[in-house]
Amino acid sequence: MKVRALYLLLLLAILVAGAGLWRAMRVHETATASTRTFLASWSPEAAASYLDYREDWWQSWPPAQKDHGTICISCHTVVPYALVRPTLQQASGHTEMPAAEKTMLSSVEKRVSQWPKMTPFYSDTADGPGKTVESHATEAVLNAVILASEDDWQGHLRPITRTALDEAWALQERSGEKAGGWRWQDFDLAPWESAESGYQGAAMLAIALGGAPDHYAVDPDASKHLDLLQDYLRRGYRSQPLMSQVYVLWASGRMPRLLDEAGRTKLLAEIRKLQHDDGGWALSSLDKPKIWKRLEIPSASDGCATGLVVLALEEAGMSRHDKMLARGVEWLEQHQLKDGRWLASSLNESRDPNSEIGRFMSDAATAYAALALEMAQRNGGGSVH
Repeated sequence: MKVRALYLLLLLAILVAGAGLWRAMRVHETATASTRTFLASWSPEAAASYLDYREDWWQSWPPAQKDHGTICISCHTVVPYALVRPTLQQASGHTEMPAAEKTMLSSVEKRVSQWPKMTPFYSDTADGPGKTVESHATEAVLNAVILASEDDWQGHLRPITRTALDEAWALQERSGEKAGGWRWQDFDLAPWESAESGYQGAAMLAIALGGAPDHYAVDPDASKHLDLLQDYLRRGYRSQPLMSQVYVLWASGRMPRLLDEAGRTKLLAEIRKLQHDDGGWALSSLDKPKIWKRLEIPSASDGCATGLVVLALEEAGMSRHDKMLARGVEWLEQHQLKDGRWLASSLNESRDPNSEIGRFMSDAATAYAALALEMAQRNGGGSVH
């Protein structure tokens, strides 16, 4: 009887493993099939339509609902949407802000204006020790990134944006290893909720504030915080994964003191070495979380890594005639799907790329790719052959 039971358990284990393998193969087949439906040439309108749909979906998704009728500002969907949507609106010639963007901004502004009353997205009680402080600081930075990016297009910092910045500066670390940065949301999830993510968040704020209107950078109250921020980014640069360094390259186009010539040369050489034969880059080579090796996902070029690298190269002032940049732009032009998105996969677990949750990384990919291509067009009309 014991031998028979052992055989039954072994058979059950084989069946479970087989089901897991079948599911992984189906996910890979779905992703492969979806990549066969590229647009003939990239479409800003299709990208805008996809991103508006995803923002609408996010705003209605139950886990995204927060207190006082507000919405979580996710790093994968909401923040990239906020960065790119004004660019796509200007490119289309439309003057009316889309409803999804209005709702997003209204929620952020409500949380900023009523900050003392707002409950952090995560808490020590529900999510573990330290999560209340981490969540509060992370949200403060991202609120400031979203509103400062919006105001950059308007050419004027609104009072609500200055309030958001004050709230972020109030939580900036003043001493210790993280001086100049922030306690960041860490759930061991790459690339935005891990031990390195706070550095990326700080770089995003530097991007949003580089060249901020109304001479904000020279305001005495702001400049001391900006100096601390830049010191933090320079001090921690060498220990960061490549993806974080790419964000600093992006920021250096607006805050030149962030990256010296030697650091820039070394980073560009590493980026050039990691470019694939097809012209793109892969997230797996920019950020290597421990779980990635267990997933065994093919390290193919994806829209998030390629969009981010191309955007950073453009912002840092690389000539559009540089072969590395031109090939990256060309990859982006050729890899937009018919539904308007660029594909990217989770670094943390295997997901169906066509499911709503499985699209999270593609949301960021689409925003970064569209930003990069719009900048390429402004700099000379797209790829150079």
